[in-house]
Amino acid sequence: MVHLLSEGNSIINQFIAELRNVEVQNDRMRFRRNLERIGEIAAMEISRKLPYTNQEVTTPLGIANVSLPSEQPVVGTILRAGLPLHQGVLNYFDHADNAFISAYRKHHKDGSFDIRLEYVSSPSLEGRILILADPMLATGASLVTTFKAILEYGKPRHTHIVAALASSQGIEFIKKNMPEEVDLWIGAIDEELTAQAYIVPGLGDAGDLAYGEKQ
Repeated sequence: MVHLLSEGNSIINQFIAELRNVEVQNDRMRFRRNLERIGEIAAMEISRKLPYTNQEVTTPLGIANVSLPSEQPVVGTILRAGLPLHQGVLNYFDHADNAFISAYRKHHKDGSFDIRLEYVSSPSLEGRILILADPMLATGASLVTTFKAILEYGKPRHTHIVAALASSQGIEFIKKNMPEEVDLWIGAIDEELTAQAYIVPGLGDAGDLAYGEKQ
């Protein structure tokens, strides 16, 4: 299921607009903070889907009955661009376990590329709720490759994918290549994807804008 977070009037549209704006992008701290805010909004929406149990909490004046999460998710991200978005999700699921995956595009002279994974760190995922944060869902290849790699740590009961921007093609790729037990929480959806697999109008390279250009 695809959940478009910017649908209708929502403050998330301001955060996305600033992420896209070439003038505001010069402020790296603001760029990271806006990704973090989108992660927080997505976390709040995802929290409505989690299992809860009623528990008693002792206050200075008595006992309060509160509905609290009965389990904590695993929050995972693809390095390095996903770190601010991951932090936003973690701000709300502050007791969650965490997973980190190093995945990147290896470009070839003919214009093609493949996905390389060099590092995976994860707790057991067997029967857990997994939240994967990646700011740009372009072709969807990185996410699918990442998901297949972390299945080595167990099969999640349900997976939530959080992205600030996605292409329509990337969403369709996810639908075709990942299990049905997946929800996508997307800030905004763009229709165009270039031959080099960049989202248009998009926002540019999220990793570079957040942390500086790489060589």
